[in-house]
Amino acid sequence: MKWEDECFLLSKRKFRENASIINVFTLNKGRVSGIVYGGNSRKVRNYLQISNKLFAINSSKSENKIGYFKVELMKAISPNYFSDKERTSALISLCSILNSLLPESQPNKKIYQLLDNFLSKLSHENWIILFILFEINLIKELGFDTNLNAFKLDISENEITKLIDIDGYKYEVPIFLINQVIPQEINKKLIKKSLNFTRSVFLNKFFIPNNLVFPKSRTIFENYFS
Repeated sequence: MKWEDECFLLSKRKFRENASIINVFTLNKGRVSGIVYGGNSRKVRNYLQISNKLFAINSSKSENKIGYFKVELMKAISPNYFSDKERTSALISLCSILNSLLPESQPNKKIYQLLDNFLSKLSHENWIILFILFEINLIKELGFDTNLNAFKLDISENEITKLIDIDGYKYEVPIFLINQVIPQEINKKLIKKSLNFTRSVFLNKFFIPNNLVFPKSRTIFENYFS
């Protein structure tokens, strides 16, 4: 069997002396793992960077066996932010979340487009707000709508956050996420509360019920705003 597709690199690990096993999120095949021979060579290693956009050709003997990838770089993303710890941490975090939660070999073009759109705007000044909105949209596309719009009418003018009940869980949610209006002043405290909210939803609705380990990289990223 053979197919080709564009994709984003979600994870990689060394396999034998000069090969790597990678997980990619493809447009038409979903999350797929495969072996890249020469993946530890200097040439290939340079573009096998988490979140980079690749063109992959996959060959396998059957659908039930891990295949082999030949990959080419389509767009370098992570190298643009090697000197920016927060953005680099954000890339590792979101790729870890996707690698943990996306079902194998099940395409989701809506999530793929959300990821592609976010990565294209990572250089923007308000990128952290876009990251938070990406996580909220990802939660929705994975099957759980937080439905924050339903709480608009209960907001006091002086409130910055609101304690709300969503599906039996209590969450402290920043008002701007409910109103869907980006605030003029964005500080670390507001960002921290927003990331705490999305992390709690991820845990309560996906990781804990399915006995999954929450990515350490997401916790590290959140700590940048403590």
